[in-house]
Amino acid sequence: MATPMRRTLVALHRATCSSLMNAEASLDLRHPLPLYLPVRTKKRYFVPPPVGVKGMKDVDNADRVRKAGVVRRQQYFERPINIASTSGVFDPYIPPEGDARLSSLSKEGLKQRTERIKQGAGSQLAIRKIKEYDPLFSSKSFAEQAQEIFIEAHTALTQFNKEKLHSLLTERCYPEMTRGNRYKTISWSFLESLEPPKVVHARCPDMISKGNLYGQVTVRMHSKQTLAIYDRFGRLMMGSEEQPKDVLEYLVMERHLMNPYGCWRLHGKIVPSWAPAKDPIIKTVLIPGPDLKPEEEFEALNHQVAKPEAVQWSK
Repeated sequence: MATPMRRTLVALHRATCSSLMNAEASLDLRHPLPLYLPVRTKKRYFVPPPVGVKGMKDVDNADRVRKAGVVRRQQYFERPINIASTSGVFDPYIPPEGDARLSSLSKEGLKQRTERIKQGAGSQLAIRKIKEYDPLFSSKSFAEQAQEIFIEAHTALTQFNKEKLHSLLTERCYPEMTRGNRYKTISWSFLESLEPPKVVHARCPDMISKGNLYGQVTVRMHSKQTLAIYDRFGRLMMGSEEQPKDVLEYLVMERHLMNPYGCWRLHGKIVPSWAPAKDPIIKTVLIPGPDLKPEEEFEALNHQVAKPEAVQWSK
């Protein structure tokens, strides 16, 4: 129960406060600094959810970032492509079996000749289309030009001249020719042509849009070459510098016809299914030997290489 003295003090305090407020309002007095502090109500940065917390529901991270007020960069899943060259060979030429071995007067040779005439109709239409964008194109002179590009490209490959290789090879052919040659030494030489090169196939495909045309011409080349590949230790892996071989190749040359500054480049090769298998590569391997002490010597005659255990495998 409140005493009379306490009631008097409370009434006096209220009167004093009201009089001070009235005096401040009449004189327009304000405190120089605010008596309150702003309280942070939202976090403006993204906090990832804790890992391994049980009972936590799946929360959309994009929604949480949006609520936090953070601008999220859009992710692009498109893969960039290069339209300077195509990604493959359109309608590839099918070499007749026994090419360069059968006589044109034999029964099989006459059959191959008739099939070649049938396939030549599409090639003539493609050559006509190529001449609209390249007036200097000629099937007779182009075969020799393709052979010169082939020789220059392989000469640059032995020296690994990247700038010259990019000017002679398309973006598809460059990695196929240079892959795996970093620590190898290549010795290649072109000796002579056994038969004059000739154009056997031509196509004029388009990519992305209908008017974006490319010219692809297949050139048959029968020549004599030498090839020798050495590993990083200087040991012969494949071929021979002294033994030349007869090589029958079908080169695919390509040009972006819509590009006025485009040029003919080596795009790939066509390897027929009846072609003989390549010679196996001789690899340099390390044969594990016994662990020797500094004062011991290795006797190769008395050492026996341990045979690996037989393991069952499936292909």
